[in-house]
Amino acid sequence: MHIPSPAASEPILERDQQAVLVWQRLAPEGWPVPLDRLPQGTALVGGAVRDAWLNRLQLKPDLDLVVPTDALGLTNSLARDLGGTVVVLDEERDVARLVLRGWTVDIAKRDGQTLEEDLRRRDYRLNAIAMTLQPPLRLVDPTGGLTDLAKRSLSAVRESNLTNDPLRLLRGLRLMAEIPLQADTKTTGWIHRHRHRLAEAAPERILAELQKLVAGPYAEHVLRLLIDLELVRPWGAEQALPCQEDASLLTEQERAQALPLARLSRLISAEGLKRLRASRNLQERCRRLRHWHQTLPEERNPMSEQDRLQLHLDLGADLPALIVQLDSSLQADWLERWRDPTDPLFHPNPPVDGTTLQRELNLAPGPQLGALLRHLLLEHAFGRIKGSKDALLEAQRWCAQDRCAL
Repeated sequence: MHIPSPAASEPILERDQQAVLVWQRLAPEGWPVPLDRLPQGTALVGGAVRDAWLNRLQLKPDLDLVVPTDALGLTNSLARDLGGTVVVLDEERDVARLVLRGWTVDIAKRDGQTLEEDLRRRDYRLNAIAMTLQPPLRLVDPTGGLTDLAKRSLSAVRESNLTNDPLRLLRGLRLMAEIPLQADTKTTGWIHRHRHRLAEAAPERILAELQKLVAGPYAEHVLRLLIDLELVRPWGAEQALPCQEDASLLTEQERAQALPLARLSRLISAEGLKRLRASRNLQERCRRLRHWHQTLPEERNPMSEQDRLQLHLDLGADLPALIVQLDSSLQADWLERWRDPTDPLFHPNPPVDGTTLQRELNLAPGPQLGALLRHLLLEHAFGRIKGSKDALLEAQRWCAQDRCAL
């Protein structure tokens, strides 16, 4: 599988220089937790260290801290003194989360006698890097994660680490969707060998990883590998395929809205989303998109006006997720019209409301009123009436044909 090369490579620096560079990018002076409130031996681990090295930190990155002992006690103390909220993540393993001023800080007791032991129990080598928070500043990298980052390689620390928490099997591919990485053969072999273990993870956690994966900037290159490894087969569509997408005409904001939904609807079946405990809203959005994507290619003749109106009523703001899957000859026109909020077909709105019709035409509420509203919506969508005055005249004409009682 081809992965695009990063735009620029990190300069080759000595380990001490790398530590200083990572520290500067982490900007701990802006963290919500003062460093002097952390016990001796505390280290920052995982994603924030990795992303600082890659220079891709978010404004408020999630911080994962490892402390020598009593993580729950420290978290409660910090929340009390700094005004945050505590979420106990794993009482038995002594792991808690501090939510404070828009930041998320996970605090865990060290797993093992030393920081190096803790890091060797993590999933992938590029996640098994720590930054000490007390002088002397240093990057602790017992498994070769910095080398993997420089090579843009994804390598599991060891096979058993992946199965200790089966969600890690999927997390590796999610990382590949977020960062341009090439998984080594041994790692992909382990993921495929233990693919059935993923079902042991909580459904909500699996869905959360999938949603991050399909939203990743390199997801297009990872979806084929995800399918080939049969990792989500228990929840997958009968013929799961990577979304055949062309988002070249979309803005960055439109792509961020359209591509994740398009990919998820093609990858995971309706039953799969239900089993993964997706919200009813997400299930319905995927169902509608899947329905219209399957319907459009079968059209040998232009769609009926009723069907075309229903398509836009169903998809609404999700229409770009269908547009990216259309033939390129249709995309420009559909996008131009969707971007125009006044287009009556692409943004259908009734030209007159039911209350006005009841008052002006002395109509009673009921199925006939609903049918009239639908008729007026259709006429407005295709430009045969414009505005409320035209709508009332058309309503009078429609009622005069014995379709409703005046």
